[in-house]
Amino acid sequence: MIELSKAEFEVLDALWVNYPATASQIIERLSDEKQWHEKTIKTLLGRLVKKGALSFEKDGRQYIYTPCMERAEYTLKESQNFIERFFSGRIAPLVSGFAKSEQLSQQDINELKKVIDEWEKQQK
Repeated sequence: MIELSKAEFEVLDALWVNYPATASQIIERLSDEKQWHEKTIKTLLGRLVKKGALSFEKDGRQYIYTPCMERAEYTLKESQNFIERFFSGRIAPLVSGFAKSEQLSQQDINELKKVIDEWEKQQK
């Protein structure tokens, strides 16, 4: 599992929007919401390459970056890691905590019921 800082994740998230992308395109995507210097973003891109989260190709004077994993794959692994660390691999205490603190909307409840129903049908 690749460990990413919050800033590294934000850069990777900007790339997942549309890739492959040049450093300039990624900087442009992030400039609306972040006040990061261009050099900071390039440093983060370099770290992501070293960690194996990104690959790149050189095209003249530009680097073209591509993520080495899909967003869904990364979020699934991160979610599993979180549940393992904080809830001993059990999902029920996590959902129960949200329910008890009234942080589950009706839409969340309906989606959870649907997922459980589909899972139960697959188990038969």
